[in-house]
Amino acid sequence: MSSTVAGLLQVAVLLAALAVVYRPLGDYMARVFSTAKHTRAEAAVYRVVRVDPDSEQRWGTYAQGVLGFSFVSVVLLYLLQRLQPLLPFDFGRGAVPPGMAFNNAASFVSNTNWQSYVPEVVMGHTVQMVGLTVQNFVSAAVGLAVAMALVRGFIRSKTDRLGNFWVDLVRGTLRILLPMAFLSAIVLIGLGVVMSLRSGVTVVGPDGAEHTIALAPAASQESIKLLGTNGGGIFNANSAHPFENPNSWSNLVEIFLLLVIPVSLTRTFGKLVGNPKQGYVLLGVMGTLWSGMLAVIWWAESTGLRPLEGKETRFGVAGSALFADSTTGTSTGAVNSMHDSYSGLGGGGTLLNMLFGEMTPGGVGTGLYSILVMAIIAMFLAGLMVGRTPEYLGKKLGKREVTAAAVSILAMPTVLLLGVGIALVLPGTSGALNNPGAHGFSEVLYAYASASNNNGSAFAGITVTNDWFQSSLGVCMLLGRFIPIVAVLCLAGSLAAQKKVPESAGTLPTTGPLFATLLGGSVVLVAALTFVPALALGPIAEALL
Repeated sequence: MSSTVAGLLQVAVLLAALAVVYRPLGDYMARVFSTAKHTRAEAAVYRVVRVDPDSEQRWGTYAQGVLGFSFVSVVLLYLLQRLQPLLPFDFGRGAVPPGMAFNNAASFVSNTNWQSYVPEVVMGHTVQMVGLTVQNFVSAAVGLAVAMALVRGFIRSKTDRLGNFWVDLVRGTLRILLPMAFLSAIVLIGLGVVMSLRSGVTVVGPDGAEHTIALAPAASQESIKLLGTNGGGIFNANSAHPFENPNSWSNLVEIFLLLVIPVSLTRTFGKLVGNPKQGYVLLGVMGTLWSGMLAVIWWAESTGLRPLEGKETRFGVAGSALFADSTTGTSTGAVNSMHDSYSGLGGGGTLLNMLFGEMTPGGVGTGLYSILVMAIIAMFLAGLMVGRTPEYLGKKLGKREVTAAAVSILAMPTVLLLGVGIALVLPGTSGALNNPGAHGFSEVLYAYASASNNNGSAFAGITVTNDWFQSSLGVCMLLGRFIPIVAVLCLAGSLAAQKKVPESAGTLPTTGPLFATLLGGSVVLVAALTFVPALALGPIAEALL
């Protein structure tokens, strides 16, 4: 069987699996966030943290909850790393340096999971499990909560309430992420992913010398790392490591895990707004962009001079391209191949996936609210063309709504391009580059794109362990995460305060191909107008050389 046919079969199996779970999972998540009932476990949590689960919040209070919870999470995770020598299972690895500890705390709380350290050397199991893994759950749940708050903005009328952040956080964690991660970990163990509390195992190599092979509770970390679109590997090689991703079947399962919640959330959206076709349109746009970038990356790597450089032979070009497209199309950042070894066009494809704004299909929650914000921009542009006040799902899109949407869209490129510009002109930062010319520029651009988009993957040809990169990338992660969240919640509050307006003859239908084309075109247009000059200096120039 040719590698192309085998690759197409992998894509077919993946799409079939996503289709099977799309409706039941999407409907289940809709019930989770719309029911008034609380489980006993949830009620116990609310009593401990002294939250009234039946009270609802204005958008500002909801935003304060998100920011306050995230700030405390950054502080606690930072302290946990600095106090590592006092914790069990530290294996004598010492305290994490201050700059690195800040970068890690910002990374995992913002759902970026960028790693500037070697896990087998720096992190003990307690920090991994109690610190990083907890954030893998709750940072993903924060994204879900914000997405649901925005959806409520569309479906509610003449109210200033968007739900309760603490209830949404707890439900997303306990009812969705935790049970799915538990079952997924069992599947991964069955496929050969390791699960051990030992620091390593000593073996005798062919040269007669003893070597230590690092071990870790990888399966439990791997499941939520992918389901929560997190991406931080418990081993330095991430999902290219045979202990994290041992074979082609585990590779396909892991790709399924990182896509399943973002894809199914479009069904959740359609269910909650009372029109599943609305979700299908969003899914169609996401899927078209995802498929297009997969074709570009796969073709570029298949026809390159060194198609298997930087890729595991057990996955091949097809399995590597499929993983690369999916991990950069979401905000996951896990890698099963080294993107730095990709061709100029293939590496540019992974970079462009992130520059679309993480909505192909995006991260857990973030993908849904990002494409809904872009839908508002698209409807605003349509309104300008016909000279009519735009509306979407029965809500008028005025100055306040469009401003909030614009802030959300522009935050990422502003943070990204400022970070790249400053990094390139600072004396001494050029020493961090292992490659000159266009590829070196691409490495810097990729690093700040990954941080500002909360993706976490890396070209890996750049050394980011000095204080400037640790601090600046950490700040980009926080700004790239929380500025859009505040803008989205402000937008949700403004929408909820409106009354619904009935459709008229001038209303643009949002369930057909015209709107889908307009939405997809807006995603591409915004990315093109913003990033083509930077891309021309990096991956485009490299591809043409």
